[in-house]
Amino acid sequence: MSQGEQVGPLDEAVGYVLKRAATALRTAMDAALRPLDLTVPQYSCLEVLSQQPGLSNAELARAVFVTRQSMNLVLRGLQDRGLITRPTTAPHGRALPTELTPAGRKQLKAASTAVRAVEARMLAPFSPSRQKHLLGDLQTCIQALEIS
Repeated sequence: MSQGEQVGPLDEAVGYVLKRAATALRTAMDAALRPLDLTVPQYSCLEVLSQQPGLSNAELARAVFVTRQSMNLVLRGLQDRGLITRPTTAPHGRALPTELTPAGRKQLKAASTAVRAVEARMLAPFSPSRQKHLLGDLQTCIQALEIS
């Protein structure tokens, strides 16, 4: 695209529409999680830890798409509420492996239900086969942009 070339109508620019969809999803998730006193990064952290217990701060930050500094705040908030545990000293190296507590698993169950309802609302206009196709198309977009 040359310097003078325009993108065209924004509602026809895939990247712009994709960003609008991501923003709408995030807004709906924020609203669904607010009654549970959780943010999207906190929920994401609980979800990742339920599937991959023992991850370090840096690993969690990558998985949740936040900085390590932001992840420190997320973890501190979850730990203060008794939803996760972290050892006071690292078993090896500097990483403090994090795990869900029983209260964290209970909170995650409620949060997952709320988030699944948001996702179901978003995907309701699509048939199951179109939903699968959409997921595949999005994964293809990710693969096309990832640098090996």
